[in-house]
Amino acid sequence: MGKSDKIVPIAENKEAKAKYDILETYEAGIVLTGSEVKSLRNKGTVSFKDSFVRIQNGEAFLYNLYIAPYKHATINNHDPLRTRKLLLHKREILRLGGKVQEKGLTIIPIKLYWKNNKVKVLIGLAKGKKLHDRRRELKERAIKRELEREFKGKIHL
Repeated sequence: MGKSDKIVPIAENKEAKAKYDILETYEAGIVLTGSEVKSLRNKGTVSFKDSFVRIQNGEAFLYNLYIAPYKHATINNHDPLRTRKLLLHKREILRLGGKVQEKGLTIIPIKLYWKNNKVKVLIGLAKGKKLHDRRRELKERAIKRELEREFKGKIHL
């Protein structure tokens, strides 16, 4: 990344880190309509709920990403949940497609952001966590927090 690469976050998929182990990440461009871009510039609502990426016919598509309709658009406003094409290099698409087929992995959007006035999506090759993995992770986090709290209390004595 050069010095002129200005990255401004739009939205982040917080559920992704909780439900999945992210193995690899890729930056992808996204094909948007004018009203979608205006909605994002106006800080419109973005939701990653149930969104995923699928590789079809050598192209990558993002499904179920909600971008709120633009309030001031005419009759040509966009469908908030429409399928959007992702722009990736051919070798990245082939690699992702192969990994998803052979290992039972999935591709999920992690973050939406502006980079040099273009909207980019950070997508991740992910493996779903089992319920007991998530429980163990929450338990470890609670224990760590408790230890830090006790440790902090002893310093002030």
